[in-house]
Amino acid sequence: MSIRPVLETRQSQPFVEGAGVHLHRAFGFTDPTEADPFLLFDDFRGDDPADYQAGFPWHPHRGIETITYVLAGEVDHGDSLGNRGTLGAGSVQWMTAGSGILHQEMPRGNAAGQMHGFQLWANLPSDLKMTAPRYQDISGSDIPEVTDDDGTVARIITGQFWGQRGPVDGIAADPQYLDITIPPGVKKRLRVDTYRQTFAYVFEGAAAFAEASAPQGVLLEKEVGGQEVNIRDMSGNRTLVRFGTGDEILVQAGEQGVRFLLISGAPIREPVAWHGPIVMNTRAELRTAMAELRNNTFIKPAH
Repeated sequence: MSIRPVLETRQSQPFVEGAGVHLHRAFGFTDPTEADPFLLFDDFRGDDPADYQAGFPWHPHRGIETITYVLAGEVDHGDSLGNRGTLGAGSVQWMTAGSGILHQEMPRGNAAGQMHGFQLWANLPSDLKMTAPRYQDISGSDIPEVTDDDGTVARIITGQFWGQRGPVDGIAADPQYLDITIPPGVKKRLRVDTYRQTFAYVFEGAAAFAEASAPQGVLLEKEVGGQEVNIRDMSGNRTLVRFGTGDEILVQAGEQGVRFLLISGAPIREPVAWHGPIVMNTRAELRTAMAELRNNTFIKPAH
């Protein structure tokens, strides 16, 4: 087993998106190779409805998949294909925009006015850019949850982990999307496919992520599979942790425990031409998409 080195830890940054939603962005709209096949990750949460209730009114997508995971409150959604629905706490929507879709997402707080969710954008490879759009709406009760002997809990949204498979399927990046909770002080090793790009996003508590031969850090274990393993400072709320290659991450939960998303996917390694919510491979394809938006041919007929 090889421990994945920590390439970088950084705080997500405040942004305002949609019609005035205050959120924090961990990555997006900079280097599309950084987290390939993933393009953008947003954490939207708040206790004041004024920070989120304006929502994300009608807007287009093409060439990507958007993954919305709701922890608190609800998100009402609708699209140009006539789909309508509400994502409740604990539920997930995996939308494949493909050839093009217009949709809206309008957050609503719970009884206490609280709203919390995440949105991840995954790129589509060139041969699936113009695939037919589709939705997968998964209720929280349908997401498997596994508790290990030490109290670690894993919610498995997609991919296979600890003998369970998440309910979201047929995704181009063949990703693993896990919601991990580790009790206070527990040290945990979590397997990750060696060939997938991987990141963690801490959103409750704090943890330290170990790596082999960290130049600055405290020795965590003298040896793990022949490696010296060191640990960096604690990563807390709204921290992105990017990993190098390897087949395990090693994490030490802090005094309050930790909850984080652990997400990995197979890199696409194709050219990216990106303008707002439309992601293609060439500038010419982007120009075509924008022209189709103007002349009302963006939405393709169902086959």
